[in-house]
Amino acid sequence: MKSTHTLAAWSLAAVLVGLAPQTLAGDGHDHGEAPATTAGPALPRFTAVSELFELVGVVNGKNVTVYLDHFADNSPVKDAKVDLELDGKAVALTPHADGEFEATLEETLKPGVVSVTATVIAGQDADLLAGELDLHETAAEAHEEVAELDMKPYAIGAGAGGLVLGLIGWVVLRKGNSRNRSTGGAA
Repeated sequence: MKSTHTLAAWSLAAVLVGLAPQTLAGDGHDHGEAPATTAGPALPRFTAVSELFELVGVVNGKNVTVYLDHFADNSPVKDAKVDLELDGKAVALTPHADGEFEATLEETLKPGVVSVTATVIAGQDADLLAGELDLHETAAEAHEEVAELDMKPYAIGAGAGGLVLGLIGWVVLRKGNSRNRSTGGAA
C-alpha cells in the first residue's frame, strides 16, 4: 500500500514539475546585451610546413588569407615574398602585414582535394612548401542539417510522457483510496 502512495506521489510531482511555468525576469532585471556568439562552421584551411617556415592559408569563398611564420619561434616572417599555386594555378598574393598576405581568386574553388605549393623567399632563406586543401560540400550540408534541428517534437513527447505518468499515478492513488473505503480501511 505504501508503495502505491509513493508511486502516486512521484508521478504527481513529475506532472507538477513539467507544468510549472518558466521563471522570467521582469523589466530592468536583464544583464545587458548578450555577447556575440563565435560558434559556427570553420573556414577551410591549408597548411604547409618546412624546417624554416610554417604557412597557413584560410579560404573564405574567393578570398584567401595566408599567414607565414618562422617555424622555430612562430614569429611572423618580415619582408617575405610568397608565390602561391592552388592546383597548379598561380595566385597573386598581396602583402597585408608582416607575415600576412591576401588574394582574391577569379572563381571559388571546387569541392575536392586542392594541391597547394608555396615558394618562400625571405632574406637569405628560400624554401618550397607543399600541402593540400580538402574542400567537401558534405560538411556544409551537415552543418545546415544540424542548424535546422527542431526540438519541438521532443518537448511535446516529454510533456506527453510526463502527463501519462501523472495520470497513471492519479489512477493508482484513486484505486488505493477506493479499496480502503470498501474494506473499511486498513487495520
